[in-house]
Amino acid sequence: MAEVDGTAEFAALLRGLKERSGLSYGVLAKRLHMSTSTLHRYCNGDAVPVDYAPVERLARLCKAGPEELVELHRLWVLADAARRTKPAAASKEPAAAAEPAAVAAEPVAPVPDAEPVPAPEKRRSRRAVVLAVALAVVVAGGAGAFAVHLAGDGGADGGDRKDHAGATSSVTPGARSADPSGTASPSPGRQRKPSASPSRSDRPAGDAPGSPSAPAAGAATGTPLTVATTPYIYESPCSQHFLIDRPPAQVPPPPLEQDAPNWVGAIGAVASGEQLIKLTVQGTGSDTVVLEDMDVRVMKSGAPLAWNDYSMGVGCGGNVETKSFGVDLDAPRPVSAPKNGQRDFPYKVSESDPEVFYIKANTKAHDVSWVLELKWSSGSRHGVLKVDDQGRAFRTSADVGRPGYDYPIGSGSWGERPSA
Repeated sequence: MAEVDGTAEFAALLRGLKERSGLSYGVLAKRLHMSTSTLHRYCNGDAVPVDYAPVERLARLCKAGPEELVELHRLWVLADAARRTKPAAASKEPAAAAEPAAVAAEPVAPVPDAEPVPAPEKRRSRRAVVLAVALAVVVAGGAGAFAVHLAGDGGADGGDRKDHAGATSSVTPGARSADPSGTASPSPGRQRKPSASPSRSDRPAGDAPGSPSAPAAGAATGTPLTVATTPYIYESPCSQHFLIDRPPAQVPPPPLEQDAPNWVGAIGAVASGEQLIKLTVQGTGSDTVVLEDMDVRVMKSGAPLAWNDYSMGVGCGGNVETKSFGVDLDAPRPVSAPKNGQRDFPYKVSESDPEVFYIKANTKAHDVSWVLELKWSSGSRHGVLKVDDQGRAFRTSADVGRPGYDYPIGSGSWGERPSA
């Protein structure tokens, strides 16, 4: 097949990964639940898998890196679209796709970070068909280039982009809106060229900072994603502290986790020492969206707040830490790093396959306002989605040396925390 449809490049990348692994075709085929001849056809470019799952499993068996996984997915999309437009290729593939079922009884060696591979017959999802048909038009038109647009997907709408508010989270589309109070600082090794047009951070009137909100509608912004943000997650009540510029007599009782955003907004509290955030990322349609990376952008950093520290619970005992992406806000240029067994990027999402991420930020020396930037791609569309708290940056401040107060169960009031 001609290289313009991506098949030759796709096969070449598969061969390169196979050779680098040092494993034979026979060993790899057994672990992938397919015949050796089928794997040969994939690596030679004589056939294209009808589903991406075995491709990803092969790549992980061969220790492919994040950038290789993203490129492999891109080339498979092009090759699969080309396969669907060529009857000769299509007629050969069903036989190849059916072969894994014949060897499914063979034992499978464990593969780190690999997702289970369903039978190909069950994975011919509508989303793959829609994406392949859309990209077939691109390939047929000779427009195979993948342009990167850093603030949104580069759609032609050109209109205003606004958040949509509702019940526990928020997303602000675009990647380059700057907080008036500070200067943005990109993460090391992940710096990007400035956007050609600055994004907007409009918020519906009446929304108080820190109040809950619903996911933004991706269709309204041209972005094929929504992100539901929960800004305060309690690993345990004792793990969550807030800094508040009020004496204990003027601070209401500690809230439950679901009520924390309203409580924080009402009294101007700031996460103390650390902040655990939950992101639920979902596609807006059947097309697969690849989440390539998640960066941290510091909007403002200064001296820690000289406020009182209030704990949301007492006597909780030991905690089991959550799988998350850790962020050291004291670093010169903070990055998100997997911790506690969390797998690193890339990830894939669609309307029926969301992903949930936990981000745990901490600081011992600063008061930091910060946002997240989620880099995504879907077919020929690329972009960066800025994730914040209702159009306002997340804020976390160090609590070292601050007066501390607890709210013992049954006491009905705040009491000074005993010295450690």
